[in-house]
Amino acid sequence: MSTGHRRYTSASWAMARFLAQRGFMKPLFWSLLNVHVHGKRNLAGMSGPYIAVANHSSHLDGPLVMSALPPRLTRYLATGAAADYFFTSPTKAFAPVVFMNAFPVERGGSRSKHRGLSGNLLTEGVPILLFPEGTRSRSGAMAAFKPGPAALCISRNVPAIPIALVGAHLAMPTDSALPKSGRPDVHIVLGRPMWAEKGETARKFADRMHDQVLRMHDSMALATGFPTMADYAAEAERLKQQKAVETEQQKAVGQAAEDERTVEHERTAGHDSKHAGADRPATRDRERKDNQ
Repeated sequence: MSTGHRRYTSASWAMARFLAQRGFMKPLFWSLLNVHVHGKRNLAGMSGPYIAVANHSSHLDGPLVMSALPPRLTRYLATGAAADYFFTSPTKAFAPVVFMNAFPVERGGSRSKHRGLSGNLLTEGVPILLFPEGTRSRSGAMAAFKPGPAALCISRNVPAIPIALVGAHLAMPTDSALPKSGRPDVHIVLGRPMWAEKGETARKFADRMHDQVLRMHDSMALATGFPTMADYAAEAERLKQQKAVETEQQKAVGQAAEDERTVEHERTAGHDSKHAGADRPATRDRERKDNQ
């Protein structure tokens, strides 16, 4: 690993992160939210590099996962962050790097100097946190998992830890800058480590991880009164149809207004033309008198 990447495995960086995460980040988010962590026993005896995968619908997701996992599993945990958003300037990258040990991930399959960094970190023994949907869900509903994290699990022979975040989208939707007031409930469900099966493709393993996170989410949602993924999807479809109806109504109103303007223009033009015609005989009479 290059000199610039030593922070991922540096003991001094790990200590600084521990102090930042446990002394500031976790107390802050735990004071703004009522956080419930489930399934810690599923990670008993867990060691070595891994890939944590979770549903993604809020800026709360990364800090919640980092704070919910046992400290022994997060000492070197690095979080994948969009290179085109968080790593466009040192100022923007500062907080993700200090608190989340963030590393740049290219979106859209583009090639750059960051290509292969995820695999290199796993090879060096650094566990990573990735959100396989690729971006935050605007509706709360889960999208299909991209096969990249699954392919890394297979190529580096590491397990995936499925994590379901329940209520994070409602606590801080994608269009919000801060969590909602009143310490809304958020549930974090930690699942048993998953390994790729012999001969399993990345696509099939990704789908299996997706289905596991979905089951974990919906089981907790039903037990705690939160919307299921199907509920989020149904609401998103309802809003989509409502927007389509409103758009059609606006078009109809606009067209009616345009038609009214056209009729008024034609009426005014006809009125002016009539007056012009009535004035012409009088004008001709005046012209004859002048000529005489």
